[in-house]
Amino acid sequence: MQAKRSRRGAGCCGPDGMKRKGMMAGMSCCKIEAVVSVDERGQLVLPKDIREKAGIKAGDKLALIMHGSGKDVCCISLIKTEGLAEGVRTMLGPMMKDMLG
Repeated sequence: MQAKRSRRGAGCCGPDGMKRKGMMAGMSCCKIEAVVSVDERGQLVLPKDIREKAGIKAGDKLALIMHGSGKDVCCISLIKTEGLAEGVRTMLGPMMKDMLG
């Protein structure tokens, strides 16, 4: 079953893609864009072309999301915090609606 992509970019990073299990589940729409190194202070640099594609500017806040748990973390995602509230509403909204009746 292929993850569906919506206008809001649900794709592999949205609820449809996250329902699947396993390291590469829901990753058919994702690809390696760059390889970065972590320096001795734990910092990394996002390449300019990646920042431009993602619309990331100096001072933007990013939420770091780990997929997996403990030593089984399969990947780390960055989400611009300005879109985080909408993502939470999209994922939790239907659940809250069911709970509240």
